[in-house]
This record gives sequence, structure tokens and C-alpha cells, in this order.
Amino acid sequence: MATDYDCIVVGSGPGGYETAIRASQLDMNTAIVEKDKLGGVCLNVGCIPTKALLKSAEVMSEVTHLDEFGLELDGSVSPNFSDVVERSRGAANQMNQGVQFLMEKNDIDVLRGHGRLSAADTVEIEPSVTMDGEEVGEEQTVTADHVILATGARPNELPFLPIDGEDVIDYEGAMLQTEQPDSMVIVGAGAIGVEFAYFYHHMGTDVTIIEVMDRIVPNEDPDVSEELARSYEETGIDLMTGADVQGVDKNGAPLEVEIETDDGTEHIECDQVLSAVGVVGNVEDLGLDEVGVETDGNDIVVDDHYRTNVDGVYAIGDVTGAPWLAHKASHEGIHCVEKIAGHDVRPMDEHDIPACTYCQPQIASVGYTEEEAEEEGYDVKVGKFPFKANGKAAALGHQEGFVKTIYDDKYGEFLGCHIIGQDATELIAEVVASRKLETTGLEIMESMHPHPTLSEAVMEATREAYGQPINI
Repeated sequence: MATDYDCIVVGSGPGGYETAIRASQLDMNTAIVEKDKLGGVCLNVGCIPTKALLKSAEVMSEVTHLDEFGLELDGSVSPNFSDVVERSRGAANQMNQGVQFLMEKNDIDVLRGHGRLSAADTVEIEPSVTMDGEEVGEEQTVTADHVILATGARPNELPFLPIDGEDVIDYEGAMLQTEQPDSMVIVGAGAIGVEFAYFYHHMGTDVTIIEVMDRIVPNEDPDVSEELARSYEETGIDLMTGADVQGVDKNGAPLEVEIETDDGTEHIECDQVLSAVGVVGNVEDLGLDEVGVETDGNDIVVDDHYRTNVDGVYAIGDVTGAPWLAHKASHEGIHCVEKIAGHDVRPMDEHDIPACTYCQPQIASVGYTEEEAEEEGYDVKVGKFPFKANGKAAALGHQEGFVKTIYDDKYGEFLGCHIIGQDATELIAEVVASRKLETTGLEIMESMHPHPTLSEAVMEATREAYGQPINI
């Protein structure tokens, strides 16, 4: 292997490995440094395996409602929790091997071990230990004209809720443990919290979600929060909002979670607590202080093209701050290397970043909420179309949820879309592309949507916004 490169990427999550591939395509001699498993958190203990777990939960949910589809089951179905986890690990391992193939295909050197900057153009690598306990890498020094930091993030840990891996776990523990708790309190009702709530509930665990804000999924449109809360409560998941966890008493079994609410102090008993209160960037032991790279807390500070204040050093993805999304990291990395290569690339608009939550019903959104659009001074047109009026949703037996569209009244600009319902995370791509192409509401209405599909709901919500509803 070489020791001098055009581009070195530190971290091989979706942001890192896709950045390395694009750099190689742009004729840069490229290496990627990884201290653990290729694919980072997303492929190994994040996006991919959690979606496998959620699919198992979705199947369990469907099986318990077979009579609604005119079907009968002779016998009973129950989850084998360890097998469910093993299946998710299989999905993760498959994707890990896929990244290894992509590195070879694109002639990218994979340098195993922990990398840290000793100068703007120099990365020192030392051996590290992977999540599987394997020691990898060797001491070596490599240099490059451009070093891109893509070191990701890790679970946030509250001082009054320390993670011990048994009584109090983080999302990695929730994903990998093979013993299922009878009851669980989940602290935090963002995407991670509500996804694991859905999974564990449908595996048979009694679940309570605690959220300090006044509604669950607080970053979503309030109408979406209300719909998901209604669905979860009907399913049997307990919700507590406006509730602040004070700590966990581990003296004896079960555990006792202390919660402060407007009504006073309450205590909830459970077998396990899942802390799902966000993530923090991995900025430690990267040599940032020695080289002079500016940080803001656990975020590396970058400009619109992901350059740090040190020439030749860049950063992308979770380590640069919220929103912590794999597709955002990949987009940033490709933008970064194309700018390095001299391409004319435009800065990313944060309102073009789609957010997806993979519980059932699924949640997906992009652009402004109705409230945000009004605060920005837009005169808005708002349309809302329920899936209960959609033929495909009726056929699928999933009529919960809606599509909400937001347009600028003056020019017809597609300001935002908020979806909760079956396959919402697939449907949002139409809106992402439409916003990128500056498509207007009139053009959405004039675009023929196939029937019967869930995608018709986007068109129907647009018609409703313009006072031209057809199917409601």
C-alpha cells in the first residue's frame, strides 16, 4: 500500500465510504481509515440492523391481525427473540461485506486502526479493538493533500442516567441483547426511542416512553406527533410527555425510575431502561487540538463546503452536528470531494434534508412545517389527505395516517411535506426531488400518479391545498 495519498477519509460509515468512492471516481488516490468494522454505526449497529428488527416486529403485528385479512392460523406464533436479533446481525454482516467489496472495486486502500491527525496532511494510525473484540491494524503514518474526518457519533449519556449495559442500555445494547426484558422504560421519544418502542412492544415487552417535551417525535409537525401518539396508545404503548427523568434506583428488582411531572414526582417500575436521548460527535483523540481544528462542543465546525478552519482538513456527517442522518453524511461527503475536484457545487439547503422514522406507522418529512413556514413570512396553502380515503391503503389494510402538504400561496413553491402512514419513508422521495427541481403545486397536480398507489395521497393533499379535492 501507498503511504501518500490525494485523499484520506477517516471513518467508514455511509458518509465516509461513499466519500471515498466518489473521490476515487474523481481520480484521487484514496485511502480510508477504520478502527472498527467497515460500514460504521449505520451498517453494523444502526440503520440497517434496526430496520431488520423492525421488520420482524411488523410481521408479528400482521400475524396478530390475520383475521382482518380473511386468514386463519392453526396454532400460535410467538417471537424467538434471540433468532430475531440473529437475523438482524445477518443483514448487518451482509452489508459490511458489501462495503469491503466496494473498497476493492474502487481501488481504495483500507487502513485498519485508529487514525488521528499529527499535522494537517498527516494521519497517524495505531492498532484498535473492534466491537467483536478483534485487534486490527498496525502502527503507520500516512499523508494526503486532503484529509476528511467522518468519525460519526455515539449515544449521548445523561449524567443522572449512566449507561451500564445491563439495567440502563443505549441503542446498541437494545439492538444486540439476546435476552428480552418483560418491561422497559424508554427515555426519549425521538426517532430512536419510538422505533425501539415499536419493536419491543410487538415482541411482547411492556413499554413506557418518557419524553421531556410536550409531545413525542417533537421535531416533527405537531399533527404527526398527535397521530403517532394516538396510534401508540391504541396499540398499548404507554406515553408520558412533559416528564423529566430524575434517575433510576437500581437497588433491587424491579428497577424504579423517578420522574418529575407537573403533577409532582412519580415512580415507574421496569426491568430495563433504554436511554434514547440523541448522540454526540466523536471528536476525541483525533488530534484536533494539536492541529488547531475548531470545534463547538462535540461538533467540528465547517463551512458550506465542509472545510474546517485548517487548510486541507475537512469534516462531514454526524461529527459536524445535527441532523444526525446517514443520507446527510453521504450527501455532504460527495459534495466535499466534488468541490475539492473543482466542480461547481451549491451549498446544501437544510430544508432539503428528509427525515425518516421507521416505526409503524412510518413517519417521513422534508422542508418546512406549517408553523415554520408561517414564521418565515410565507402565506401558506395547506392540504391534508387521510390514507383512509386512499384505495391502495384500504387494500393493504393500513389506513392510518395522512399526507400533509404545505405550499407558498404566491409562487406555488413546495415548502414542505409531512407523512405518517404505510411506506411514508418511500413516499417522501417524490417530495425531495420535487423541491430540488423547484416543482410547484400546480405541476404536482398535473403529474399523473398511478392508481392505485399510496403516492396518490401526495397529489390528493396538493389538490386539497388548492381547494380542488377529488377524493375527499
